[in-house]
Amino acid sequence: MATIEDVRALGSSLERSYEVVVRGRLKFRVAQLVYVAFSRDERTMEFAFPKEMRDGLIGGQPDKFRLPSPSDLRFHWVSSDLAALDPAEAREFVVDAWRMVVPQKVSRAYDLAHPNGPG
Repeated sequence: MATIEDVRALGSSLERSYEVVVRGRLKFRVAQLVYVAFSRDERTMEFAFPKEMRDGLIGGQPDKFRLPSPSDLRFHWVSSDLAALDPAEAREFVVDAWRMVVPQKVSRAYDLAHPNGPG
């Protein structure tokens, strides 16, 4: 069972990433792009995810993942039940979401520094 604390340090440590609180919700950004957001009660983690792969992720594990709110459907975004994820899985989604908003050279540098993933 993942918690917000399982990914908070990671999100803060990723290059160009920073933490903000908007309307009581913790979010991680690169520049002005939000790539991970948590619900106020910290039970839901929403993250950037390729739209073309979204239906497969949600359809394959509907107990863990769901579509974002109707106003966010146009974005590359998925919503998840944080408690249904294990900590390593949650960290992997955070890193993959971060990759969507940073230049490829930054992502490649992370891969070289972390050959075994976010751990």
